[in-house]
Amino acid sequence: MKVSLKDIANQLQLSKTTVSWVLSGKGDEKGISMATQEKVFVHARKMNYQPNLLARSLHTGQSGTIGLIIPEISDTFYSEIAQEVEAAAEKYGYSLMISGSGSQWEREERMIRLFRSRQVDGIVIAPTKQSRKEILHMINDSYPFVVVDRYFPELNTNYIIIDNEESSYKLVKHLIKKGHRKIAMLSVNSYLKSLSLREKGYLCALKDSGMEINPALCREVPFHNYKTNIFTILDEMYKQEPDIDAFFFTSHVLILEAFTYFYDNNININDTGLACIHDLSAFRVLAPRINTARMPVEQMGSEAVRILINEINQKQLKMKQLKKESIVLSCSLSYRE
Repeated sequence: MKVSLKDIANQLQLSKTTVSWVLSGKGDEKGISMATQEKVFVHARKMNYQPNLLARSLHTGQSGTIGLIIPEISDTFYSEIAQEVEAAAEKYGYSLMISGSGSQWEREERMIRLFRSRQVDGIVIAPTKQSRKEILHMINDSYPFVVVDRYFPELNTNYIIIDNEESSYKLVKHLIKKGHRKIAMLSVNSYLKSLSLREKGYLCALKDSGMEINPALCREVPFHNYKTNIFTILDEMYKQEPDIDAFFFTSHVLILEAFTYFYDNNININDTGLACIHDLSAFRVLAPRINTARMPVEQMGSEAVRILINEINQKQLKMKQLKKESIVLSCSLSYRE
């Protein structure tokens, strides 16, 4: 038989209201002694009490749940983000709902609407940026959300990104310092501000080093079927510039496919300079000499949840809207060549 608040209250000879306040985390606020609170918690665990989350949501206006929408759940970077967001949310007493957009803006908008319809208290999102409709709805409705990894510079939102341009600049400058002179760049989704800043860092490093910018060495890989597209593009690049001596990848998803191409075509990566935004454990085996900018995943996740919880609390207490937070985090650079 399911245990109710009334059952706990009767056995402890307390009012149902007192038990409800304690189990909803309002014991201190309502002046209930620590001894009584501890007695209620112990007894609730002993009786295996399961709260009615829907009823609590209707009563408090909060579900105790936050949402996370990321482009690809299987992507190692975003799966790490998900782990950090979940861990941080748990510390605040929140559970997490996760969805992958598949980098499809229609699905992303559908997931935002779904989360909101299920009374999710706020959302952390790495947007496709191909549509702003639901983002604008959240802004207009003062709905709590935080953007991570990608952002809308023209919109007033909370966001957390890395120092994309600076990290890219330093990686490419390192390749130049090591003697590389034909440094190719492979990028993807350059319509995203974060990715375009990485391209800018590459171009500025070449320019500041007095090196010619060769359009044949700067290629965009279409994201749709990128695993196939990158083979075609690398074939074209090597036909035009067979003496390429280094590569800068703006995304780790590209270099993982490039490794297959290099091995299939007997290209010795030990003789080729490599640099990439974000580090993966697989690089230690596949390319021990690769230079990387490790994204601060743990900090990105914890900061996103901190900001989101502040917004949720602010809305719940009907406080004056806080100033949006714009956080740019530094990467950890690893020069292995």
